[in-house]
Amino acid sequence: MPRFRRYQSAVPNRRGTYPGVFALANGLAEHGLLDADDHAWLRAANRRAYDLHADPSAADPHCYDRDLNPGARAWFKDPAGELLEFVSGYLALLDRYAVPWVELTTTSPGRVVYEDAVQVVAVPYAYPGDWVLHEPVRPDRSAPDRRPAT
Repeated sequence: MPRFRRYQSAVPNRRGTYPGVFALANGLAEHGLLDADDHAWLRAANRRAYDLHADPSAADPHCYDRDLNPGARAWFKDPAGELLEFVSGYLALLDRYAVPWVELTTTSPGRVVYEDAVQVVAVPYAYPGDWVLHEPVRPDRSAPDRRPAT
């Protein structure tokens, strides 16, 4: 079964979303928080990132559309080889500036709205539509009849 990996903020932003590693690093630059060496490194790393993989929003401008695909987020396919090794530089940058991040792994990232060789963009599952667990069957009761009514 394929595995997927995501690096994102450990805390939500003002909109309640969890920006990914690239957005976090670019946010540091946009707010003028990087020193000159780190800013130069980030510019070069971003150029290399665009060479390593496609920008999903360039291939499908609607993949991150908040109305069509609420909460859509990118996940690396595992193994994504060189791309995952490349991300370690971004994670080190975040660590230097005390930006908390987490690594998530899953075999089921959500409803996939974009896919290429190394990544997917998926809309997270939502409650109650995607909730797969049902009320537990207690030993003193029979299982509920889940057959459709006729």
